[in-house]
Amino acid sequence: RKQAAEYSTSSSEEEFESKPSLTHKVKRALRERRKLEKETKQLIKQEELKRLHKAQAIQRQLEELEERQRTLEIFGVKLERELRGEADSGTKDENQMLHDWFELVMEKNKLMRYESELLIIAQQLELEDHQSRLEQKLREKMAIDGKSKGTVCSGPQGQTVP
Repeated sequence: RKQAAEYSTSSSEEEFESKPSLTHKVKRALRERRKLEKETKQLIKQEELKRLHKAQAIQRQLEELEERQRTLEIFGVKLERELRGEADSGTKDENQMLHDWFELVMEKNKLMRYESELLIIAQQLELEDHQSRLEQKLREKMAIDGKSKGTVCSGPQGQTVP
């Protein structure tokens, strides 16, 4: 009897000792999970800021490009009038004016290609931002599903049991 009593006492002591260590492990796992979630949110925020800065830079470049195109357009109208003889060309000969005209056309084409590239980059940034938001929603839904699955059955001291 004495041995049986000692055995039951020692086994209940072991159970008692294992419960706090299990609780400690659960708490530690929760802390690590929260820390990981916090780090993930910080990384997402940093990526959003990078995309925002890129988008702002692209917007500035597009505005500068638009201004440059307006300037070229004004110069082109003037040059075209000179070529038609509607305006005083001064000392410029026709060959020089044609050369200037073709230079202007090449510059405008170059600016249009650059504008297209900037618009594609801007669209890519929008898609990356959209993807990031979708991934965040997915993580939130998975976290909610994980919590609801984990709380189906609870063990002693409110611990969840899978």
